[in-house]
Amino acid sequence: MYGEDVLAGNWRRRKVVPEVDAEVDLVVEDADSGFCGAVVGFEYGAVVLEDRHGKRRNFPLEPAAFLLDGQPVTLRKPAPAAKAAGPRRTASGSIAVDGVRAQVAKASRIWVEGVHDAAMVERIWGDDLRVEGVVVEPLDGIDELAAAVRDFGPSARRRLGVLVDHLVAGSKESRVVASVTSPYVLVTGHPYVDIWQAVKPERLGIRQWPVVPPGRPWKEGVCAALGVADPADMWRLILSKVDGFHDVETPLINAMERLIDFVTVESP
Repeated sequence: MYGEDVLAGNWRRRKVVPEVDAEVDLVVEDADSGFCGAVVGFEYGAVVLEDRHGKRRNFPLEPAAFLLDGQPVTLRKPAPAAKAAGPRRTASGSIAVDGVRAQVAKASRIWVEGVHDAAMVERIWGDDLRVEGVVVEPLDGIDELAAAVRDFGPSARRRLGVLVDHLVAGSKESRVVASVTSPYVLVTGHPYVDIWQAVKPERLGIRQWPVVPPGRPWKEGVCAALGVADPADMWRLILSKVDGFHDVETPLINAMERLIDFVTVESP
């Protein structure tokens, strides 16, 4: 009268059993024991069910081992929720602007003392400067800075920022900087003898930068102390250890951020 008994034989294998994510609070019944409860978590590869009396039991995640609304299902552990992707950052730590081409170079400029300084600035702030359309130009030292500034002709729409090494009170550099008085020029810098020294020493596997006796060229002294014959090899090693702002000392970061803000200010 009723036809074939639907529970006769191995009913778990007679039809395709859907897979269901065992999300927390999903209520299911263990097909063998009849224990009914809500999913509260996972332990040792098993799903943990809690019934309405607060009793908990663990059940293996076997095929067709559970009933959901009276129908057999295979429970599976849900995939971990994907973390929301945060904004992409440039090497300087600023939020990257995607889909924006480098601007045509503005009249304003940032000057640095030499090619090593320019390479370091490019490594960390290059993306930001291209978006802003600001060019970084290396000088051959700053002894003639005042004359170079006059030749540049700074103005409200043609600002100039200058990054100086070893800018400390009483130094030759501080006296040179004092000779530049234009309101459209910002000269700032860091206390390190050379841009090399602005790189955190631990990035090179050393506790601190070598102390070079007065009267000896600093880079030559550093190379000798670290057992490197060619300063060019030393520089390539240093630059290879810099991926972003976290690899250099804070005074350099602060100085560059001030210069970028100064030369990109909107003129009235």
